[in-house]
Amino acid sequence: MTAEDASARSGIRKTAGRPRDDSIDTAVLDAARELLAETGYAGVTVAAVAHRAGTTKTAIYRRWESKPHLVHDATFGRFTTLVPQSGRISEDVAQMVEEVCAVFGSPVTRAALPGLIADMAADPAVHQRVLAGFAGVFGGVAERLMDARERGELRVDVDPTIFVEMLGGAAILHTLMHREDGLDEAWGAQMLAALSAIVVDEPPAQ
Repeated sequence: MTAEDASARSGIRKTAGRPRDDSIDTAVLDAARELLAETGYAGVTVAAVAHRAGTTKTAIYRRWESKPHLVHDATFGRFTTLVPQSGRISEDVAQMVEEVCAVFGSPVTRAALPGLIADMAADPAVHQRVLAGFAGVFGGVAERLMDARERGELRVDVDPTIFVEMLGGAAILHTLMHREDGLDEAWGAQMLAALSAIVVDEPPAQ
């Protein structure tokens, strides 16, 4: 590692310089996704990503603290918000299941997940970073459930945290156990039926 790389990793920043080039962020994230799909998590290195993206390790470490932070953003960074509420919890739950299938059905996610989980377990900072990255999604889910409860569409004993764990946990387990298979429509349909039966308490249609 060069002195410049070491400085970037340690958090030292120059007080002045050229404006940040967002095109580098895009190129790095695209390169990381490509390498994940091609080589798996273990095969992804910051040097390899830099080479593929046409940039330097220093530029990457200025933007991401470590490989796990980069992989997390490359894998989940595009899925940190929910679409607007529909106004009916049954439609919202269906949308949540669809989004989870899209995220965990991706070859990039399937490649990244085992290694990322291992690094989360080994490094509390990575663990906190990953959880922070999903704060917007978790908050959005809680808001939808609370709004649905006020409309009388949700069972009063439903815990938003447990709901997230049921949906996300099932997706993670399936991805780890069936790494060659994404979450297909059949999985999504069964998960939607199970969640709807547990949480939805919509009044009958008039």
